[in-house]
Amino acid sequence: MSAYDYTKDPSGFVLLSDYVPHAIQEIRYFSTYNFIGERIDGYEEPCALITAEAARALKSASNELNVLGYRFKIFDAYRPTSAVKQFVFWALEDNDVRMKPFFYPEIDKEDTIQLGYIATKSSHSRGSTVDLTLLEMATGKEVDMGSPFDSFGERSHPDYPDITKEQYNNRMLLQKVMVRNGFVPYECEWWHFTLENEPYPDTYFSFPVSSAYLRNHRI
Repeated sequence: MSAYDYTKDPSGFVLLSDYVPHAIQEIRYFSTYNFIGERIDGYEEPCALITAEAARALKSASNELNVLGYRFKIFDAYRPTSAVKQFVFWALEDNDVRMKPFFYPEIDKEDTIQLGYIATKSSHSRGSTVDLTLLEMATGKEVDMGSPFDSFGERSHPDYPDITKEQYNNRMLLQKVMVRNGFVPYECEWWHFTLENEPYPDTYFSFPVSSAYLRNHRI
């Protein structure tokens, strides 16, 4: 018997926009501008879904950042298991490397799992992980973090030394606020955070990213 549970029940999930309405959402896996180059399985709407517990923690973090002149930009939150399967298949079987110049110019695609950029079981599928960055409220521009979202390589490690002091300070600002509000950073990606006390640590969800599904399928 598996140590993990799989379910399509979205009852513990909410729309992140209901909790953090001022965040900008650019759900990359709904678009074709991602490391695969096509819309990803399970992304039926460009909206961020997340557990209610993680949404409340992000609201608190957002309020703290607003005072400092920033707001969040969300790239991904809950990720269906079907999307994770597509990522793994792409890494191991698919020969398509059309997005290599944009997302993984310095590593081979087949190494993305071993190096920690593609997960065979993703914390995103447990519903309390988010990928995000900061926007300056005064300018509306993304803060310079020294590498783009989903850039696979050492430069995206939060403590990568060969970036400017400003870029490093921006990463640490994001990290400190997220940690203060209950999230744990990931050593390979400056944008990736998981709620420390996540409500479903052993459950992986497979329902689609869809506000309609969220409304109509609560058990």
